Amino acid sequence: MQFIPLLVSTFFLFISFSLSLTPDGLSLLALKSAVDNDPTHVMASWSESDPTPCHWPGIVCTRGRVTSLILSGRRLSGYIPSELGLLDSLVRLQLARNNFSKPVPARLFNAVNLRYIDLSHNSISGPIPAQIRSLKNLTHLDFSSNLLNGSLPDSLTQLGSLTGTLNLSYNRFSGEIPPSYGRFPVFVSLDFSHNNLTGKIPQIGSLLNQGPTAFAGNSDLCGFPLEEPCKDENANPKLVAPKPEGSQVLQRKPNPSFIDNDGRNDKPITGSATVSLISGVSVVIGAVSLSVWLIRRNRSSVESKSKKSTTEAMELGAEEEEEEGKFVAMDEGFELELEDLLRASAYVVGKSRSGIVYRVVAGMGSGTVAAATFVSTTVVAVRRLSDGDATWRRKDFENEVEAIGRVQHPNIVRLRAYYYAADERLLITDYIRNGSLFSALHGGHSRTLPSLTWPERLLIAQGTARGLMCIHEYSPRKYVHGNLKSTKILLDDELQPRISGFGLTRLVSGYSKLTGSVSTKRQSLDQTYLASSTTVTRITAPSVAYLAPEARATSGCKLSQKCDVYSFGVVLMELLTGRLPNASSENNGEELVRFVRNWVKEDKPVAEILDAEIGNKGYAEKQVIAAIHVALNCTETDPEVRPRMRSVSESLGRIKSDRE
Repeated sequence: MQFIPLLVSTFFLFISFSLSLTPDGLSLLALKSAVDNDPTHVMASWSESDPTPCHWPGIVCTRGRVTSLILSGRRLSGYIPSELGLLDSLVRLQLARNNFSKPVPARLFNAVNLRYIDLSHNSISGPIPAQIRSLKNLTHLDFSSNLLNGSLPDSLTQLGSLTGTLNLSYNRFSGEIPPSYGRFPVFVSLDFSHNNLTGKIPQIGSLLNQGPTAFAGNSDLCGFPLEEPCKDENANPKLVAPKPEGSQVLQRKPNPSFIDNDGRNDKPITGSATVSLISGVSVVIGAVSLSVWLIRRNRSSVESKSKKSTTEAMELGAEEEEEEGKFVAMDEGFELELEDLLRASAYVVGKSRSGIVYRVVAGMGSGTVAAATFVSTTVVAVRRLSDGDATWRRKDFENEVEAIGRVQHPNIVRLRAYYYAADERLLITDYIRNGSLFSALHGGHSRTLPSLTWPERLLIAQGTARGLMCIHEYSPRKYVHGNLKSTKILLDDELQPRISGFGLTRLVSGYSKLTGSVSTKRQSLDQTYLASSTTVTRITAPSVAYLAPEARATSGCKLSQKCDVYSFGVVLMELLTGRLPNASSENNGEELVRFVRNWVKEDKPVAEILDAEIGNKGYAEKQVIAAIHVALNCTETDPEVRPRMRSVSESLGRIKSDRE
């Protein structure tokens, strides 16, 4: 009988262990204990009596392990405990816009699977622990708007997977920028603005690809791309771009090929010149004058001098006509000429498979408006097209570009001019100042806007739908965009969306090798950039998460207007949830489309998958639910079931926001 009490106590001990909270849950309770103020009561339901933390607000799990901790904008105060480093499956840590203080614990970085960290807009102090170098999978790091101090640590340069953002702005970092920071890939967005950094900005690698805003607000920082020259440059303050290895500047040769779209302004320009910023390496970009552009190779003229035969000279003359540069303005409202661009200042603002994009600030001469004389500047975007798979003859290229330029709508970025030479192709468009929808939703160095409210998001969705409808209905030949995603939707000063990139995939990848092909001679975009039941455009696939299922099923990536509808549905879900569309732990390991569809199918509360920024600023539930249903219709697996863009636009137009 004396064993009965022992047996009972052992039984209850076993029960207590079997019902105890998981180690991940205990680590999260350490965070709850470290929080001394929780005004939104987001942690009120976090309890040690729960067997798992996976249903707690702000927690996302995959196969029972915590993979995301998202408590942004909850106005929490306290400190970040080192126990969070025990979350060895944690991938995403978002504690932005709170009031956490004290230093970042070094043991936090024991969570070596972290890929995304956002601790911005807190009161965190001290230096960045060197242990951060252990995060070999980290792609995004945002420590902006804190009280961090000390020097910029070299340990950050050991984050070999960093591909998104490194934002250290609005802190108290001091000292010089290490030259090793130039080792970051050129597509990483760096931001060191508004610190106490000093000395000369190293003229190396990715540091040369950042605009002046990345270094602004450091009074003792100098050198390119800032306008503040360093002391040792006072004797010759004019900035000169580094000369790419193996390059040479050749003499210009005159070219009378500048015309406007009506052929009204034939004047000689230096058409054989092209930009070193464009044809060389992006290493020379920034506030460097476009006059530093390299003069295009003029091999043809050199060869022609060595030829003596009249027949050979005629053949070379034909080749030379093809190679000479030609600058064409698309409409009368565009007053810049090639020489204006050559003298302008330029900054890298984007890079993709279709080419590099520069923001070009060109000073224009005196003009007259309402009898008043003025001197103005014009800001445009210049895209240098990559070579891709297609080799274009001039006439074919002109037909394609001019057909693209004819598709005009307030919600489509307008093509203003283009430049063609045998080894260089440039597109000049309006510059849209507020950056892309992707940056507005997910951050980045180009983010210039506060978080978007629900009425603003609805406005963006409605405008994008109208622009895409215009592309689809402009011609009976059924144009397609083919690469719609949030990075291709730009926002102007009124938050009106402008679709960019229409036609780019064809100009870069092409549908065939046009040169030497008799059958494709004189084919224009009007003849071939279409998608009907019998003819489908073949172009390079966009990011997979935006791509319709039927397009993924074929190696040739055949895209139709219904593929555009699917891509728009993904963008709409991105607007509503604030989540990236690709498969991630935040989406329970699924792509956003499947995640949202499953969530709605299981009749879970829609409010729980909405972007927290929408919830914080308020929204009309009926409007949001209506928008979600539009997104679900657009992303149907069967393309025949998806609506046309006109129907999508009309459905969104019937949703009236509180702003209206």
